[in-house]
Amino acid sequence: MDKKAARLKRANKSRQIIRSLGVNRLSVHRTPRHIYAQITSSDGSVVLASSSTLESSLKSDIRNTGNIEAAKLIGRSIAERALSTGITIVAFDRSGFKYHGRVKALADAAREAGLVF
Repeated sequence: MDKKAARLKRANKSRQIIRSLGVNRLSVHRTPRHIYAQITSSDGSVVLASSSTLESSLKSDIRNTGNIEAAKLIGRSIAERALSTGITIVAFDRSGFKYHGRVKALADAAREAGLVF
């Protein structure tokens, strides 16, 4: 089993648990250059809010898109967008990535901005 397959296996296990909870899901995906976050409905059919380092409105505030500072900005952005649509409680789906570095920075920033998970 290679590294990507192991990550996807971890992601599927956590997504099964989140699906049984029946709450909206904040999923995070990271690449070496960018980080993406989106909130989907409890059944996964509708994207309720999204944010990434590729957005032109956020790109001007970010000097480097693949670091912790960019992840913090995306965390604050996704929390503000979720709160504006009335979403306060989500389940955090780290997509099989380890909870440290940019993933942790995004989660902490989203919590500080008002999301509960």
